[in-house]
Amino acid sequence: MKQTKGGLPQQKDNQTEKQKNVRMSNIMAAKSVSDLIRTSLGPRGMDKLIQSSRKEVVISNDGATIMDKLNVQHPAAKMMVDLSKSQDIAAGDGTTTVVVLAGALLNSCIKLLEKGIHPTTIAESFSKASKKAIEIVESISINLDLSDRNSLIKSAKTSLNSKVVSQYSDKLAPIAVDAILKIIDPQFATNVDLKDIRIIKKLGGTVEDSELVDGIVLNQKVTNNAGGPSKIENAKIGIIQYQISPPKPHMDTGIVIKKYVQMDRVISEEKKYIAKILKPIKLAKCNVLLIQKSILRDAVTDLSLHYLAKSKIMVVKDIERDEVEFICRTIDARPVASPETFTQDKCGTAKLVEQIDTGEEKLVIMRGVPNSGKTVTVLLRGSNTFMLDEAERSLHDALCAIRSLVKRKAVITGGGAPEIEISMKLGEFAKTIHGVEQQCFKAFAEAFEIIPFTLAENAGLNPVEVVTNLRSSHKQGNKSFGINVVKGEITDLSNENVLEPLLVKVSAIRLAVECVIMILKIDDMVATR
Repeated sequence: MKQTKGGLPQQKDNQTEKQKNVRMSNIMAAKSVSDLIRTSLGPRGMDKLIQSSRKEVVISNDGATIMDKLNVQHPAAKMMVDLSKSQDIAAGDGTTTVVVLAGALLNSCIKLLEKGIHPTTIAESFSKASKKAIEIVESISINLDLSDRNSLIKSAKTSLNSKVVSQYSDKLAPIAVDAILKIIDPQFATNVDLKDIRIIKKLGGTVEDSELVDGIVLNQKVTNNAGGPSKIENAKIGIIQYQISPPKPHMDTGIVIKKYVQMDRVISEEKKYIAKILKPIKLAKCNVLLIQKSILRDAVTDLSLHYLAKSKIMVVKDIERDEVEFICRTIDARPVASPETFTQDKCGTAKLVEQIDTGEEKLVIMRGVPNSGKTVTVLLRGSNTFMLDEAERSLHDALCAIRSLVKRKAVITGGGAPEIEISMKLGEFAKTIHGVEQQCFKAFAEAFEIIPFTLAENAGLNPVEVVTNLRSSHKQGNKSFGINVVKGEITDLSNENVLEPLLVKVSAIRLAVECVIMILKIDDMVATR
């Protein structure tokens, strides 16, 4: 056996030059994506300005958003994009961390491959090391009670602090926590359906003006051309999926009227037709009418609006099809498909339905709904579309962080503390094993230092000095010590309320290692027609 540069016996090399080149090409392509996103990690991370082919501009430092907007061609680079999406689906947060970690592990693979270690050996060792790493993270986690609102807010703030809207974390974190707690039972919940939380974005004001609405917000405005009401108390709400307007023929036809008598008859018939449709609505004592959007004909006419205004019924038209189910669950109503089936028991209720002016636009708010425990609506405000879109993405990440805590009720300190602990414990464990596997475990352990190293680098600190001091603190048994990028020093982050869900970190380790092993095992690229 040959001796390598590291003094290890080199395994018999059955790999062709082409296989080595393909593997290295894949690793470098995936690493380039990781290097691109690395500067966005942490509270002091930089933002990316992304311009699409349509000249649409997005400003964000959210890993999933940046990766989604990237137009990558190389198959291995696309795997890194999919990795970020997988983390977004599994945990909803840590999308930048998982890509940076995968990049660092690929860098370790290059060093191991240069020593002549076979890719299969590296893959097997990395798989074992990832299980050990997850055990280490779980051993330093702190159990959490979902009824402890303050701890949940701390986790939400940690997620928000690395976003563009970090200065509004004091406002958005409680909104995210209260939204989740309203739709689950903290005692028995094991998951959260985020479809039960509706986010409505409106320009005007600042993010500080955002609120959690105890009810529902509709993007549409009240149709009161005929002088109908725009505010109703003790509302009885009906949702109809038909139109209050005369029917149209199936094909384009014209009617020629030659006499006034015929004109009067047409108007009279229209009045009778509309009165017949409105009769069940009045009998049901409905005073707020929501009409589903239709492409076939107008939802209402001037005549039907006049009759509805006389009956003091508020009308909101153009309700989207995908909104109907959410509205029905919120106000405890059922959609009505035909006038004959409109009855009182199909109507929902709300204490107050009113139209409010947000500056640029008007919208309808329903407050005091009976099923406030089933759904909630968040009204997000912002001074411009960039801030509004980023606030929505950040709030979604905060909601996902809380959902991760509902799935697995445990937290760990952030700021690079778990990564340094993994690096040190795995380094110590590597000393107990021998041969090629020892080298792989050491390389795996060293890769985890990329997270604290990058956090310090992005904060403008000396990364080598900071990581050395952090290792020193952890050797003394301070497992919760991490990088406080605000103060620029190593502190106990459990006291600084820098907490993140355990599920996010476990998912990031597992998915990053899976992706790296997959890239590592590819030894040829075949083009097909």
